[in-house]
Amino acid sequence: MIRSLSNILWLGLKELQSLRHDTFLLAFVVYSFTFAVYSHATGVTHNLRNAAIAVVDEDRSTLSARIADAFLAPAFQSPDRIAPAEMSQGMDAAHWTFVLDIPPDFERDVRAGRQPLVQLNVDATAMLQAGIGAGIIERIVTEEVARGTGGEAALRNAAEPVALQLRVAFNQALDSARFSGAMAIVSNVTMLSVLLAGAALIREREHGTIDHLLAMPLTPIEIMLAKLWANGLVILTAVSVSLIVVLGWAVGVKPAGSIPLFLAGTTLYLFFATSLGIFLGTVARSMPQLGLLFILTVLPMNMLSGADTPIESMPLPLQFTMQLVPSTHFVSFAQAILFRGADLAIVWPHFLATGAVGTAFLAFGLSRFRRALAT
Repeated sequence: MIRSLSNILWLGLKELQSLRHDTFLLAFVVYSFTFAVYSHATGVTHNLRNAAIAVVDEDRSTLSARIADAFLAPAFQSPDRIAPAEMSQGMDAAHWTFVLDIPPDFERDVRAGRQPLVQLNVDATAMLQAGIGAGIIERIVTEEVARGTGGEAALRNAAEPVALQLRVAFNQALDSARFSGAMAIVSNVTMLSVLLAGAALIREREHGTIDHLLAMPLTPIEIMLAKLWANGLVILTAVSVSLIVVLGWAVGVKPAGSIPLFLAGTTLYLFFATSLGIFLGTVARSMPQLGLLFILTVLPMNMLSGADTPIESMPLPLQFTMQLVPSTHFVSFAQAILFRGADLAIVWPHFLATGAVGTAFLAFGLSRFRRALAT
């Protein structure tokens, strides 16, 4: 037993040395967990930012001017005041995402209780801004009408049967950087761990060192476990640096829950992800083939894991299928820990499912690895 552990240790150190000399792959790992995470957190935003808006003010009243002045940075650019004839041409040319058309006699009709129709034109090709911005503009118009009429509009609507009070949990500022940055790290864990493990096996085959290993008194499980712990350690180190330095220091977003608990869950998940990489490495005969297999397996697994689209919105057969994939449970407990501050009492079912499926796939990958070494 001691000799076997010693073999796994030294083989793993050899893997780390090999990776250290693979400049391109090492640079790719560093990039993926630093600049890529930072740019994803700060550059790809799900908030309304700097949206182009124009206002067609056909009323020229105090209330219409008040509404036009309410569109402020950083959500909106300074509104362009345009004539009605400019609206269609400007929308066709994509000058504005939103054009608000305030009709004539707007203020007079509001004060008379006639509920005038205000038209909001939206360029829905900018889908993210269109969906969020339309709701924000509607709220701004409603609030400014209520303020501008001294509460008259609010009093007329006082007979509504339900008053909705909105309370935002876990992300009160509605800041997308918290979500985007953490999900970039989660996605990179899957992609890089599979890629590193698969590349390690292919590198052995291309350099001819796999024959040297077979000539030594080593078992297939020792060779496989050495590759798993070495590549898993690289990913785990990169995740820690990315969470603490990139998200916590550079972006200014700190996880709500325990980082050690998240890293413990990530360690469980790496048994599956690195085993999958070894399995793909036994199927592929070159790095281009590994890349093609990566596209066919890992990318769909990431897309359907719940990181981008909630599992509940998928068709029922797909929901059931994805519950059997550890990446789904990895995303679930990552979101629970990093966003909602969940502890082990809440996430242990996902930990258990990840560990169980990962162990089963580890055994399957070992069987395939043994057959590949025998051929």
